[in-house]
Amino acid sequence: MSVPVQREAAEIREEWLGRALSTLPADRPAAEAAISGLYRLIGLDPPRFHWVSSPFAALHTVPPGTRPRPSETAGDLFEWALPPRFTSLMGRLCQELDAPVRWLHRPMDDLIRREVRDSLSRSAEGSLLLAFVAATGEPNHRGRYWYAAQCVSWVAHYDALRRVAGVVFDPEHHRRLELWATTARSCGWWWPHEDVCVVSERPVAVYTEVWGDDGEVRLHCADGPAVRYADGWDLYAWHGTPVPSWVIDAPSVQRIDQEANVEVRRCAIEHMGWPSYIRRAGLRLVASAPDPGNPGSELRLFDMRTRTRVLLAVNGSLERDGRRRRYGLTVPGFFDDPIAAAAWTYGLSAEQYSLLVRRT
Repeated sequence: MSVPVQREAAEIREEWLGRALSTLPADRPAAEAAISGLYRLIGLDPPRFHWVSSPFAALHTVPPGTRPRPSETAGDLFEWALPPRFTSLMGRLCQELDAPVRWLHRPMDDLIRREVRDSLSRSAEGSLLLAFVAATGEPNHRGRYWYAAQCVSWVAHYDALRRVAGVVFDPEHHRRLELWATTARSCGWWWPHEDVCVVSERPVAVYTEVWGDDGEVRLHCADGPAVRYADGWDLYAWHGTPVPSWVIDAPSVQRIDQEANVEVRRCAIEHMGWPSYIRRAGLRLVASAPDPGNPGSELRLFDMRTRTRVLLAVNGSLERDGRRRRYGLTVPGFFDDPIAAAAWTYGLSAEQYSLLVRRT
């Protein structure tokens, strides 16, 4: 496949990613018109619209004039009746849009799926879904499907097929796709009810980092919330992992030692810096040795207070900023030799690890 085609697909991916992560105010008229059009497609009149400042507010308020049934409380909008109907509507549209794609040259279809749909889906998982889960809790199967229906990845996929591959869709299918695309461009999350639709504004700040080789992004901010909404609701994240605010704002040895979640503890130590944490926590140095898998670097093994030990090592490859990251790995407490401990993390013996030319 030619480089220009791949570049064009990547540009469309970035275009839709920018829309998904937009911090501009919602285009309320456009969003309401598009959502009203989707309501008509399932045989319902346009709803009243109840705008809220954040997804958290959407799940903790009852729209004025709404009388929810026991299974339709504001805290459990995934059980509302309409999301499954809209999800089915999206699924049928995708089947219809796939019909002309069957005649497309397979390498072109694979490239667009890889460069656009799959990449955007992974970026959304590392950014948008984290905020969604933080506000609503881990979604059930209905919630997962409704999240997927609102994810820009599938809309961007068919947009790229039109613009890059020249696929021509039936005018009616094109009109329906544009309703979903306009909604994705115009507002944040939305939750439909028979007579009212709750729609969230976009965040006012989103901080991400690029990771991997495909330009994917994940939430990350080292000095504040990674996502913040106008009403003050926010989400902290460290390299794609949601964390309590103290991990970013005020990490301490005491809080780290009291934290039960291993991932949160790891993020807090990384933010503090392993050398700083080791020094502040007063960890005892067990042994040190030159790293045979990373010439010029040293392995240092420290004793922790939880029947484990931590191996402090230097990454064998450069980070994006050109530096080599120093990181810690927890290893079983029976290791006294840092080389044996390093080998254990790779599933090797100490002798095998010592023969490595360079690890990455």
